[in-house]
Amino acid sequence: MTLPLTSRTLWILIALISAALATASLALTPLLDLDPCHLCIFQRLLFMILALLAALTAALQHPGRPLLAARLAGLTLLPIAALGGAVAAYQSWLQWQPADGISCIGGPPGPIERLVEWLGQQVPSLFMASGFCEDRELTILGLSLANWSFLFFVAILVVGAWVLWRDRREPNPSDLHLD
Repeated sequence: MTLPLTSRTLWILIALISAALATASLALTPLLDLDPCHLCIFQRLLFMILALLAALTAALQHPGRPLLAARLAGLTLLPIAALGGAVAAYQSWLQWQPADGISCIGGPPGPIERLVEWLGQQVPSLFMASGFCEDRELTILGLSLANWSFLFFVAILVVGAWVLWRDRREPNPSDLHLD
């Protein structure tokens, strides 16, 4: 039996993929002795937030609940996915620069660095940054983890926007079930 591509199914899929990416990030760090940078940690945080928002959006789509709440949760997801894509694109750009050319350290810390530093002090096992943004410590199929993050953030943004666009009309009650 196959699940139809209902809105709820797609939000659940986005939630599961985002949670899996955050979990993989957490697992790969000690397993492969990686040193995540501030941008890596920030992207990890954004995947966690995306997982929660997508799960909330799916949960709000039960019959009898207001569709407006689900749409607002889904709409909130879009700028976060876009922000994640922009951060991953910036990190990818840093990684493509010549060695010893540009570094993410040396200047005054920006809002991302300050947030990650604060989170690292609160929960070091999840948010401690110890690497440099321009380092490509791990490549998979020729792409760095930042490159892969960019692709996933863009995919989440596109699918989320498509689901919201598709559901802009009055919802069909059969679209709200996983049956």
